[in-house]
Amino acid sequence: MTVKNSRNCLYYPILLIGMLFFQGVAAQSSFKPIDKWLETNLQSLGGRAVILIYKDGKIVYRKAVNDLSARQKMGLKIMARRQGKTTDDALRDLTENTKINIASCSKWLSAALVMTLIDEGKLALKDSIGKYLPVMSLHGKGSITIEQCLSHTTGIEPGNMKDEIKEFTGAASMDEVMQMIAGKPMEAVPGKSFHYSSVGLQVAAAVIEKISGKDFETLFAERIALPCEMTQTDFGHKTIPLPAGGAKSTAKDYLNFLTMILHKGKFNGKEVLKEKSIILMQQNYTSGLEIKHSPAEAGKWGYGFGEWVINDSDPDNSSNAVTSPGLFGSFPYINNQLNYAAVLFTVNLNNKGRHERYSELKKLADDAIRE
Repeated sequence: MTVKNSRNCLYYPILLIGMLFFQGVAAQSSFKPIDKWLETNLQSLGGRAVILIYKDGKIVYRKAVNDLSARQKMGLKIMARRQGKTTDDALRDLTENTKINIASCSKWLSAALVMTLIDEGKLALKDSIGKYLPVMSLHGKGSITIEQCLSHTTGIEPGNMKDEIKEFTGAASMDEVMQMIAGKPMEAVPGKSFHYSSVGLQVAAAVIEKISGKDFETLFAERIALPCEMTQTDFGHKTIPLPAGGAKSTAKDYLNFLTMILHKGKFNGKEVLKEKSIILMQQNYTSGLEIKHSPAEAGKWGYGFGEWVINDSDPDNSSNAVTSPGLFGSFPYINNQLNYAAVLFTVNLNNKGRHERYSELKKLADDAIRE
């Protein structure tokens, strides 16, 4: 080997290492605006926040920040005493492996679970609920479809959220909960209005229990949690599950679910949902409907099955981005156009300015991914 060739053998590996190092530095630099966003918005997020961003088979950004104010600490201590929890548990740092209540982020999980039975032909979106729940037919609600249950377009007038949760969880069985829902008044013709609530998914949960002969928690564990390796996610193992808001999860677990959705229903090469079901879930089923109730943080987004359609460009079509934010501030989403998934996990009831913060965070992440 000549001296020149020897030098080349040393030069090219060093050049390659240098290029890889430069790419890593550039990637980290592109996410610095998100670091700044976290710093600026942390108190509005409740003093604790975790962000994970997934792209091309790996997590390209991860950050956990914890800086509770004295007022936030006091509020958490009061809440902990009411819930019978210890102060240490209430004030613990939030990490990507911390299990927390995810509220309406649960809806995405539950809708996906229902779609697994549709994939198998055991259920159809156009099936009427009266086919499986005779009590609904007895109260004139039998013609409501599974599709309408998943898209909050049943026309059933829900009650106060806190009161309903208390009523549902206090019931002796899912059949008793169905009797409660069957007795509720109608506020619109099914399929003609949108009212964001827990009613539709609760009915859908009862239907899949009837079809399968298994309880909702078992179905979720077998069909979603296990294949997506969500080892820290469940619906509380209670007699009455709350599919619209009763799940607990970690940021890391939920990101696994998002990657499955991003990869058209596959996780680590294994099919959890069919691609056609992913497409159906991400359509906007609220275009042209009367909006009875929509949370402020959703802005003018449309709604699919268990998820909001971020339709910034065309409100009448399916979107390049979908999300299912929760009451406590968590914001998981997928950008299909840029092929990435992200999750913001927080614990904070104050929803003022959330829509704007969500939009800003997504834009910063979009920009970083493009670089």
